[in-house]
Amino acid sequence: MNPYATESSAQLYQQSTYTQPLKYHLYAPIGPHRANLLPYQRTAHDLFIPDQLREELQRKSEASLQTFPNSTLPQRLEHFHSLVALDTTAPKSTSVYGFPSWLYKAVSTKDGYTYCLRRLENFKLSDEKAIRTMQKWKRVNNANVVTVHDAFTTRAFGDSSLIVVTDYHPLSQTLADKYLSHGSRYPSSKSAASYLPEQDLWCYIAQLASALKAIHSNGLAAQLLAPQKILMTSKNRLRLNTCGILDITQYGQQKSTEELQDDDLTQLGRLIVSIAIKSPVSNSGYPKGMEQIVRVYSSAVQDAISWLLSPLTTAETNDKIKENRGIDTLLTRLAPRMFGIFDAALHETDSLTSNLARELENARLVRLLTKMNSILERPESSPTGSQPSQGPSSLNNTSSAWSETGERYYLKLFRDYVFHQVDAEGRPTLDLGFILTCLNKLDAGIEEKILLVSRDEQNCFIVSYREIKRAFESAWTELSASSNTTTSVLR
Repeated sequence: MNPYATESSAQLYQQSTYTQPLKYHLYAPIGPHRANLLPYQRTAHDLFIPDQLREELQRKSEASLQTFPNSTLPQRLEHFHSLVALDTTAPKSTSVYGFPSWLYKAVSTKDGYTYCLRRLENFKLSDEKAIRTMQKWKRVNNANVVTVHDAFTTRAFGDSSLIVVTDYHPLSQTLADKYLSHGSRYPSSKSAASYLPEQDLWCYIAQLASALKAIHSNGLAAQLLAPQKILMTSKNRLRLNTCGILDITQYGQQKSTEELQDDDLTQLGRLIVSIAIKSPVSNSGYPKGMEQIVRVYSSAVQDAISWLLSPLTTAETNDKIKENRGIDTLLTRLAPRMFGIFDAALHETDSLTSNLARELENARLVRLLTKMNSILERPESSPTGSQPSQGPSSLNNTSSAWSETGERYYLKLFRDYVFHQVDAEGRPTLDLGFILTCLNKLDAGIEEKILLVSRDEQNCFIVSYREIKRAFESAWTELSASSNTTTSVLR
């Protein structure tokens, strides 16, 4: 089964089917449920980020690491390798760029990051100045624009191809795939729920206006504001894609920058109509689309769309229109709506910060467990090759292993105390709260004392967490001193 979508539906960043998928089901919120718990009780899922967010991030990571077995693609393309085709079923027809277009995911040898490579097939560069236009696009730094990194020509595919390098956003979908793939054009009976909510519509307008502001401020024009060329990388988060390609393919044939920027606003208006009514709209179909806009949306939306769809036309009012029409004027019109959009963005930031706080202690506890497991059960008599140090006489340990002599013996017993607990009937006790509490107490080195018992029940010690931590740090210091300090990264 081909896991990739076609150019027409623009599902260009979807993941493939894997033979060894990640264990997403391990994060399913199995009971007891929150309603069955007392106010002071917590479940394991309360300690970590939400399962849905965790799964989403893991799926994106999995998609970024996917490979293409038995690939016939070039093994290396400039400084990129591990190419994966993202649109293998796309028909080889001339796209909106004027050339057949293909997408690939590849890894850079310069920084190890994954990038998206768009290839225009059979493109012959006639003027070196054309490809230099990408230098301007590399200066566009906006959160709603897919960053352009480079452009070059190659014959690695057996023809003369243009390669445009941009950021790779795994598992993204386009606005066309989100809203225009399943709806029929102008259905007669369409409920209000079939339309895009007005709050979301204003959010999209603001983000695209922000993208155009950054582009126009650099003396450029987007030129392609089609639903198939705008990515939704997360919930209601838009990024304008495929920027700068027409500057290369149509170099020397373009209109003036002012005309192109004005056309960007017109295209934005058409785009908003299409996604608002969730139906593709042709040039002749905008009157019908506006009729639906009038029935469903407020007058503010209607005025904004009507303003966007009013291009520079008449010569007698040309100067006046130039003064009133532009991206800055659009931003001024959006000002009353920006407060709600900004407030929603802050709430989303608060939510992500709260979820991040749940993972705050993970790295510290992982380092603690890594160090502990590096010390325990070491087969050699001493990491330095000398005789193991003799600890307190009360330990009575006959083993010659370095990790089980001296105060290090406390660590072995502490490991059993934390991870090998059993109940009165001898059944394993798996209490995540108890484990995390003990590890945090060890990391803090508090004065609380616990009873450590050997497995043969011949040795019993009452020690504090501070004493165990002192033994732990002493053992780790000795182990680190005898290791290759250039490769030791745990601190």
